[in-house]
Amino acid sequence: MFRLFLSLLAPLWMLMGLTFEAQADRIKDVASIAGVRDNHLLGYGVVVGLAGTGDGSSTLTQASLENLISQFRINVDGNNLTAKNAAAVMITANLPPFAKPGQNIDITVSTLGGAKSLRGGTLLMTPLLGADGQTYAIAQGNLVVGGLGVSGNDGSSVIVNVPTVGRIPNGAVVERMVDTPFLNNENIILNLHQGDFSTANNVADAVNDVFGGDVAVPLDSSSVKVRAPVDPSQRVSFVSLLENIDVEMARPKARVIVNSRTGTIVIGGDVRVTPAVVTHGSLTVRVQEDTNVTQTAETTTTDGVTTTVPGDAVTTQDTQITIEQEPAKAFIFDPGTELSDIVDAINAVGAGAADMVTILEALREAGALRAELIII
Repeated sequence: MFRLFLSLLAPLWMLMGLTFEAQADRIKDVASIAGVRDNHLLGYGVVVGLAGTGDGSSTLTQASLENLISQFRINVDGNNLTAKNAAAVMITANLPPFAKPGQNIDITVSTLGGAKSLRGGTLLMTPLLGADGQTYAIAQGNLVVGGLGVSGNDGSSVIVNVPTVGRIPNGAVVERMVDTPFLNNENIILNLHQGDFSTANNVADAVNDVFGGDVAVPLDSSSVKVRAPVDPSQRVSFVSLLENIDVEMARPKARVIVNSRTGTIVIGGDVRVTPAVVTHGSLTVRVQEDTNVTQTAETTTTDGVTTTVPGDAVTTQDTQITIEQEPAKAFIFDPGTELSDIVDAINAVGAGAADMVTILEALREAGALRAELIII
């Protein structure tokens, strides 16, 4: 039945594209398919060919070089090796879904020891392992380093960007494919990027409007189950149509996001404030401490002769307190106040970022802020 349905779907799809609203989003932009994801790979290797910017006398790098050379049946004493032109590195990569053996992926190489720069280095053949400990790719190649580091004999140095991290485009060859349930599972699970019950229900309704009733069923606020064709050869075409269906997104929850470190405030469009009166003013108290030193003297008269002898210095504190208070400015939030009204009212009193946070927190404590206040 799905084969016949898909053959008739192309003209229906063209008509459907003309009827959707321009504000709608595609399913591929708001959800991902369960099981279709990247997999992280990690490896340990050695970069050689550095121009004296390697690890130097690092024991780890010397041991790695000794082990590497021994694989070619050459006996060498690790104490006689120098890692001045070599560096121990960690390699990271993302293995895309459905990557096949023989395909290439990009890798990132980062120093592990005391190397100052990887510029001009070559990564030797390194296996990249998955979370299960299996080898999924083999990495090797010349590094591309965007940073630069220069040092002088007097200890001065100049570093541009990060010379201890480099990349190798297409630097790893995939050796093993990661099994995916995409072709084996009876259903396709769509996971929303942002969980919302209304959006999940809208996604299911949009899919059912195109493919027929009961094809999609919302499981929770983050997942929607879609019945897939039984024939695996039809799944790619089915998902191609599925992910391009337009869906009307639900309005997000009313939130106010405050970054306490940078003072950045983001207020959602659905934020409302119930009737409230806010008074905003600033009180500045300045305390200035001064020390006054007074020289004392003792006067004595002997046989009609007056003598003045310097005495001990007397120290007194002089404190001046100045209070400056700007006139308090008040503004009123009427019923149904929207985002633009909130911003205009707060800006009208000259409130800064810190003052705005204080006002929003006070409104929340008073129960007048109809939004979730999140401080990051």
